[in-house]
Amino acid sequence: MPDPASPPALSSLTLRPATEADSDLIAAIHSASWQATYRGLLPDEFLDGEVVQERASYWRARLSAPGADRRIVLIAERAGEPIGFMCVERQPDSPWGVLLDNLHALPAHQGVGAGKLLMRAAQDWAREHGEAQLYLYVLEGNAPAIAFYERQGWQLSGAEPDHMGGVDITALRYVYRLDRTSDYH
Repeated sequence: MPDPASPPALSSLTLRPATEADSDLIAAIHSASWQATYRGLLPDEFLDGEVVQERASYWRARLSAPGADRRIVLIAERAGEPIGFMCVERQPDSPWGVLLDNLHALPAHQGVGAGKLLMRAAQDWAREHGEAQLYLYVLEGNAPAIAFYERQGWQLSGAEPDHMGGVDITALRYVYRLDRTSDYH
């Protein structure tokens, strides 16, 4: 009998396309991820208060906005339970390629392979659309995410000032060069 405390096999995870009806679900995952990950990087008042409503408004607008052909939003599920999501979007005139705008897993499910599975799906989607590179932004100071991206082969390519939760922050830009076959690590 398998140890219930051991991580599940990657094959127990599935991906499904998000729909407009998933906006509140995605917002809840996004908020929970930020509340766990950005503690100490963003104000507690923001994380404990307005982040939930702010992300709900954001995802309702985003999933109903025109341009769905330029993006894909996938939800990772484990035994039918949503545990993470990603959003990747082609950016017109971007010198950096396709934006991996979101990659989040619920804190209790980090380390089970959802992030890698979602990242592979983003890479495949970008490749299918003839793109040569992906990019993302990660908050300076988010050491676990930075380490995860670097283990997956992403490379630091710059830093930009940003504003989140009422404070000025630095967003680090990472790029990932696609080959035309497979990037699985």
